[in-house]
Amino acid sequence: MTRPSQANRGMSLENLVNRANEQYRARGVAVIHKRPTPIKVHGSRGTQITKAFFEAKSTVDYQGVYRGHALEFEAKSTKEKTRFPLDNLHAHQVEHLRSCMAAGAICFVVLEFTARHEIYFVPGKMVVNAWDAGERGGRKSIPYEDIQVMCYRLESGRGVVLDYLTTVDELLRQTEVVMG
Repeated sequence: MTRPSQANRGMSLENLVNRANEQYRARGVAVIHKRPTPIKVHGSRGTQITKAFFEAKSTVDYQGVYRGHALEFEAKSTKEKTRFPLDNLHAHQVEHLRSCMAAGAICFVVLEFTARHEIYFVPGKMVVNAWDAGERGGRKSIPYEDIQVMCYRLESGRGVVLDYLTTVDELLRQTEVVMG
């Protein structure tokens, strides 16, 4: 894999993920969509919305299908250099990840450390376990050192601006070895 190009470093994480999803879809590799936040319109002028409210809590940013597997994931950025504060997530998002994992989905967080120009694939199980530990009085963040050791660094590769599905492939191979 190669490092993200200088041009890509200026893009927001959401734009990188959206572009990667478009590239995966164009190649027929996966179908992954950004999930819109449900809103209720209370006022409009023609085609322009003038007043709206969030109708319900959203779940996670992205959902899709890859190689017959459901994917559910959140994209988060932090300016922190030494940790990922779990207050960047909401309880209902963590519960959604937990429920989807229990149903067999592949769940994760695409996490950007903006000051370090690094992006990681953080498995959903790690996020849920860290959340649960924080709820029991433990730390309310995941240390950067843990992310470096236990997570997967994401970069561009295979003609995709942010090739996170390479990590999904690796996790699926590991599962096949264990289950096989």
